[in-house]
Amino acid sequence: MPPVFLSASNLTDQLAQTQAVIETRIAEVLAGQKQQNQLEEAMRYGALAGGKRLRPFLILAAANLFTDDVSNALDTAVALELIHCSSLIHDDLPAMDDDDLRRGQPTCHIQFDEATAILVGDAFLSLTFEMMSTDPKIAPNTRLKLIHSLTLASGRYGMIGGQMDDIEAEKKNLTLDEIVSLQQKKTGALFEYACEAGAIIGGATEQQQLALKNYAKHFGLAFQITDDILDVTGSESEVGKRLNKDEEAGKETFVSLIGLEAAQKAALDTINDAKQEVAIFGDKAKLLIDLVDLLNNRKS
Repeated sequence: MPPVFLSASNLTDQLAQTQAVIETRIAEVLAGQKQQNQLEEAMRYGALAGGKRLRPFLILAAANLFTDDVSNALDTAVALELIHCSSLIHDDLPAMDDDDLRRGQPTCHIQFDEATAILVGDAFLSLTFEMMSTDPKIAPNTRLKLIHSLTLASGRYGMIGGQMDDIEAEKKNLTLDEIVSLQQKKTGALFEYACEAGAIIGGATEQQQLALKNYAKHFGLAFQITDDILDVTGSESEVGKRLNKDEEAGKETFVSLIGLEAAQKAALDTINDAKQEVAIFGDKAKLLIDLVDLLNNRKS
């Protein structure tokens, strides 16, 4: 695999460059599948339909604090994106969030059917760990550590547990603390894993790993607060998905609990907390600082 450098002069260009690298690698991985059937077609549809690729970007940006060539982190970044794609496809199903639009296109179960969408999500989940367990660029002991951490971040204590909490939230009124806890699992856990994994691959110290995990914790919370704000103030054409879903489902959000203005202030405060965590890296943290600042002006 050729070297991978985060060499663009600004965040916008770097995000675009990284998206291209991630999507090229996803296409390579999926092209290597031996069967050509509806499952493979639907996997390509589900993984290559665009998206911000923030989670893999965070892995590469965290690794880049410690090494210029981040190619060793690329397959871990792609694997994390695949598990994220799995979660989106399953979340969009009628039994879950019942969405028909994702990234401006019909959701997987609309484009194909529900059974195919379930199998695509399952296939991405297994492909994630297939890639990580066989990555020759990562030492076996490090692979095991990365895989174990991802099982925690994506499973019942993390993303999947958070989704269950979200489903149950339709039946009760949550407090602000309960919403924060829910979102730290459903949304934040994979962001935290991204920064942790990049730090581990880059050779960070325990203190540096902790700083990056704390950055990601604040990043994930700010991401969710701004997501709730967009659900009220955004346009479906820009956001690329159906809006006002939480209100229709009777779910509490940051905006419904504390109001739009207070939610905007909470987002800004959380963004500043994230930036403070990576101040120890000095100028090297510019990408991470610019990225979390971008949340304050999200359109999608």
